Amino acid sequence: MAEHNQNIIWHTAAVTKQDRRKLNGHGSAVLWFTGLSGAGKSTLANAVEQRLYERNLRTYLLDGDNIRHGINRDLGFSPEDRTENIRRIGEVAKLFVDAGAIVLTAFISPYLSDRALARQLVEEGEFIEIYVRCALEECEARDPKGLYKKARAGEIPEFTGISSPYEEPDQPELIVETTGQTLEQSVDQVIAYLERSGVI
Repeated sequence: MAEHNQNIIWHTAAVTKQDRRKLNGHGSAVLWFTGLSGAGKSTLANAVEQRLYERNLRTYLLDGDNIRHGINRDLGFSPEDRTENIRRIGEVAKLFVDAGAIVLTAFISPYLSDRALARQLVEEGEFIEIYVRCALEECEARDPKGLYKKARAGEIPEFTGISSPYEEPDQPELIVETTGQTLEQSVDQVIAYLERSGVI
């Protein structure tokens, strides 16, 4: 990690996060969707964003694969690169929260420590960890991108759930079981949480 330059001084903006929230008419937070590949993170995050958009709320979705086409295209899938991947996403998500938006992130983010670091970047109550829970067997049966098949064949090294670990959240704000309920029910569950917590 690069050493912090002592000549870089934080500049305080005249317009605050609270000002932006007031302008938008709602709170801001990170909805951090985590889970195995194939669990339904991106599908659920997209559907939740659509529902929020229909309510005229300011949102933005950061998807794992999409981010690796741009800001994180220089990163691989080693443990170190996975950590840096999540660190960068956490910092980008923090900017959206500061902008007064609801930012949805759909990343496997397999390590507890990395998700904890992302949580620490924002204030209390602004990080909502949503564990999109689905059994490995079910994820592998779905295999929407054909990745499990490749991983089992040894074509993808360090694949989460097969040759690389996934550390389940120990205290997520929300657990969404995508095996036993419809997408609509899963979306309702997330929206209900946002209403209870006062984000919307």
